[in-house]
Amino acid sequence: MKNSKDIVATAQKVLSSIGAPVTVMGSINADLTVETERLPRPGETVIGGPVVTLPGGKSANQAVTCSLLGAKTKLIGALGNDSHGDLLLDSLNKAGVDTAGIRRCEEPSGSTMITVDAAGENTIVYSAGANALVNADFVREESQIITSAKILGLCLEAPLDAVEEAARIARDAGVQVVLNFSPITQVPESLLKLVDVLIVNQHELAVLGGREIDVTNLDELRKAVADLGFEQVVLTLGGSGSLVLDSGEVTRIPIFEVDTVDTTGAGDSFMGSLLSALAAGCSLSEGACLAAAVSSLATVRMGAQSSYWSAREVRDFLSQQTR
Repeated sequence: MKNSKDIVATAQKVLSSIGAPVTVMGSINADLTVETERLPRPGETVIGGPVVTLPGGKSANQAVTCSLLGAKTKLIGALGNDSHGDLLLDSLNKAGVDTAGIRRCEEPSGSTMITVDAAGENTIVYSAGANALVNADFVREESQIITSAKILGLCLEAPLDAVEEAARIARDAGVQVVLNFSPITQVPESLLKLVDVLIVNQHELAVLGGREIDVTNLDELRKAVADLGFEQVVLTLGGSGSLVLDSGEVTRIPIFEVDTVDTTGAGDSFMGSLLSALAAGCSLSEGACLAAAVSSLATVRMGAQSSYWSAREVRDFLSQQTR
């Protein structure tokens, strides 16, 4: 993209095209969030504000983003029969996500403990809870939800056997598979071979590649991605935007300038935007233009799903960028 006007125009075009079916499989969590002036150092106690419970979970966040942007979105996952489960299911339903693939169980709902500092940076600890019950058998029983979609979104907050089985079902049905390599864990080569589009940050790419990579050296970056066997990769760079690698071509997409309050869930909104765009037939770089706007906007409010904007709000924001 040559300049910000190009990116805005592309994001507007992509947003207007969204509507194709998307399926996400994975985690649904209650985010227990506390604000503090600065993040604690190891062994240190700091004073924080009230603890607020907000709906989250990487996969749920991605599904909510897709639905708010206008994609026909289904989510496969598990929740406990507890108050957190009620909160999480209510948030998904309000966003318009099809929750027929979500089961309630006796295990507690998944949760995360999040601290947010004055600059909007955060630390997150994840407890799987009911998410751990989503295994390969669970996924096979919900296979029709996967095969009816144009695209499948996956992350690594679900058990690996479930992630790989979902990817295999999708691949066999000709459904595009997008994997966010987060949180970092050891994954089998058999899973990576089923992935069409990989979304990673710089640290995750280094773990996958087994070495630190100078992302400013595009030749080195291209080689690292090629060595991993991927043709389509989005490298997210936080406040520096993202790099889209598509069959050897590299496109840099900057973020939109906003007043950041909380970065929680911004990466998930990026992936949700990308899923919606790819399902609609847009290119990877086109989808990343919309994702840049949506993920930037997700940082101006507290929480994950509670910070996400509707398609109308995103459209209005983009219109203001051209004035």
